[in-house]
Amino acid sequence: MSRFATAVARPQGAVLATNKVIRNTYMLLSMTLVFSAATAGVSVLFNLPHPGFIITLVGYFGLLFLTSKFRDSALGLVCVFALTGFMGITLGPIINTYLGLPNGPELVMTALGSTGAIFLGLSGYALTSRKDFSFMGDFLMAGILVAFLAGLGAMLFELPGLSLAVSALFVLLMSGLILWETSNIIHGGETNYIMATVTLYVSIYNLFTSLLHLLGAFGGDE
Repeated sequence: MSRFATAVARPQGAVLATNKVIRNTYMLLSMTLVFSAATAGVSVLFNLPHPGFIITLVGYFGLLFLTSKFRDSALGLVCVFALTGFMGITLGPIINTYLGLPNGPELVMTALGSTGAIFLGLSGYALTSRKDFSFMGDFLMAGILVAFLAGLGAMLFELPGLSLAVSALFVLLMSGLILWETSNIIHGGETNYIMATVTLYVSIYNLFTSLLHLLGAFGGDE
């Protein structure tokens, strides 16, 4: 009888732990998105200049490293808000560029709405279907690396066609990353809600900027 009770308790304990990670992840993600939107709003309001590619990379990877290092402590939460706040500041100048277009506000709102719809749809599907998308991990990591390098090439050699292709690829990759990370949480592959939040935030950020780029280009204003 005791063996049966132990066998039942373990799955129940795993389910409770998973539900806790899911709850904490989406709670923290909501707060970081609001904070990031606030810093982006400040950046837009004061028309702050973009810090530049190098500073953005150093700031992003530096704060990402600190977040990962302190992910099991309260300091990890501070690092998450520092990271997402910094990314919000870098987003402000990008939004300002599109707001300066004739149909800029419409483009920004369309990209924002599309990002929200994609995220909610994919997350909801992964949560309700309970399908295991772990098989996508290696493909996504390789694809993100290739897309990042291609994006660097497009920027350095000023290739607008390649830049658009990279944005389209990022939309697909970030959509896959949302499915993969949500599945990872559900099936116990990710037990740290801070790192889960960072992965989902980065997915949303890149999804939004990529959609904004594509909408701006195909809107005929770039």
